[in-house]
Amino acid sequence: MPSPSGIITLTSDFGSQDYYVSAMKAVILGISPDVRFVDISHDLPPQDIMAGAWVLKNTAFLYPPGTIHLAVIDPGVGGHRRPVMVQVRDQVFVGPNNGLFSLVVESEEHRVFELTEKRFWRETVSPTFHGRDIFAPVAAWLSRGEAPERFGSELKELTSYRWAKPIADEEGVQGWVMHIDRYGNLITNIPESLIRNYDRQSVFKIYVGNTILKEISETFSEVSDGEAVALVGSSGMLEIAINKGNAEQMLGVEKGAPVSLVIQKSLS
Repeated sequence: MPSPSGIITLTSDFGSQDYYVSAMKAVILGISPDVRFVDISHDLPPQDIMAGAWVLKNTAFLYPPGTIHLAVIDPGVGGHRRPVMVQVRDQVFVGPNNGLFSLVVESEEHRVFELTEKRFWRETVSPTFHGRDIFAPVAAWLSRGEAPERFGSELKELTSYRWAKPIADEEGVQGWVMHIDRYGNLITNIPESLIRNYDRQSVFKIYVGNTILKEISETFSEVSDGEAVALVGSSGMLEIAINKGNAEQMLGVEKGAPVSLVIQKSLS
């Protein structure tokens, strides 16, 4: 692990009207007063683990080496899920082992440590607020240079979503809507790299809900206002959108809905 950058990011579904985020920051500052905080997002849908996984994937590796990412979307708090620390590339993640780190470890070498050393926790631990009482102090001690091995034993496996990866064969790709952004764009788990594996002259039909699209465009404006468009977004994943509209509402598609790319023919 590289030397700590002095940055701790925070990602949660806590919102801003309650004291939860401030309480975590207070605990961290009591241990590591020189930390710099970056709030990635606290407005993620309540208990939506996959939304958190998506946000982390698209932000974490942009930060300097040694950045610590404290992430708490934890509907199973106090239950059987384990508190963990995950090392991926030159970044460290702290949070619950419930699938939240599924996408940041995808195809990446990583190490996972269960947070069992209670000397790094707060003295009193609430069964409903591990963000404040376990994850925040662990992140703070990490920012002071404590070695990951001191926080607990290494785990062999990290909990992951079964449907995090698409299924591909010679007939096409079966994926799912993994995230819906605030514009209503349907972001799938189908990466551009997977699409490009097919013959460049292949013709796709793209099925999502009751809508069929016949091509992958470069930009939203390649279709008329109010029309559906498929394109590769800034995340590098296939998206279904409505030009100047909301695809979630206009197509009646929800998170988890299947998206199929079926090869019709090849022009080569």
